[in-house]
Amino acid sequence: MHTVAVLVLDQVVPSDFTVPIDTFGWARLPDGRDAYRVRVCGPAAEVTAAGGAFTVKAPYGLDALAEADTIIVPGVADPAAALPAEVVDALRAAAANGTRIASVCVGAFVLAATGLLDGLRATTHWAAADTLAATYPGIEVDPNVLYVDNGQFLTSAGAAAAMDMCLHLVRRDYGSAVAAHTARMSVMPLEREGGQAQFIVHDQPPAPAGATLEPLLDWLQDHCDRDLTLEELAARAGMSTRTLNRRFREQTGTTPLQWLHRARVRRAQHLLETTGHPVERIAAQSGFGSPTAFRERFRRVVGTSPQAYRRSFRSTAG
Repeated sequence: MHTVAVLVLDQVVPSDFTVPIDTFGWARLPDGRDAYRVRVCGPAAEVTAAGGAFTVKAPYGLDALAEADTIIVPGVADPAAALPAEVVDALRAAAANGTRIASVCVGAFVLAATGLLDGLRATTHWAAADTLAATYPGIEVDPNVLYVDNGQFLTSAGAAAAMDMCLHLVRRDYGSAVAAHTARMSVMPLEREGGQAQFIVHDQPPAPAGATLEPLLDWLQDHCDRDLTLEELAARAGMSTRTLNRRFREQTGTTPLQWLHRARVRRAQHLLETTGHPVERIAAQSGFGSPTAFRERFRRVVGTSPQAYRRSFRSTAG
């Protein structure tokens, strides 16, 4: 079982450490077993959460970081606060052993203080991005993304973006099926609008529960391989194209055809992750008119080619 250690320091931001605990806690393998073992670790047995509303007990000490496969570093109330030397040493030692380390929100300041982000691209909460860049000029700070994956080191924006990052890690570890289930249990969409150039669009988008468009979105998920027009979608929904566009904007934040394009890309991602089908076959199964159109749309949305994506994300985990 993959072990995740969540590091809690004094004045830890509550949502920064609870979101990863919840997200990894929802992950289940196909046979129902837990996918992750989550441990709360810290330099002290008990710390005070930011705002002082409650205290947090850390059953595990810093030595548990050496046994973890992944370490999550939440933010603290004062990102500029000095980092205890024993925390710096523990994080550097874990990194030297190849442990994956990911920060949440202003937890990027904690990770940056260890020097582990030097020379790398990173992100943090947009309101703290300028400060991070000024404090650590050796880091390329990108405030426009939900998260940045450098392989061993990851950084995410606010606490909500931590869920995007954690779902991404679940996909890396266990593939898209486990990640899709985790997203559903977390009541979290698998894509959010934004300027990020990350691999954050995978399986098919869940329909907003209770939304008037839910039946149409469910149908689209199952039939996105068909050649569909806006007029056909409007007729199926029993409304005009103008009303359909307005409802889509209200309930999904995008247009019907953009939603359909992303659903097709998600289906392609799933097939690339779980099958050995050639690209031409996946293009047809995903509703693209030609392999060329598929490759162009896939690169535009995902930021890489279908073959490169398959090499990076096809999982053999069980």
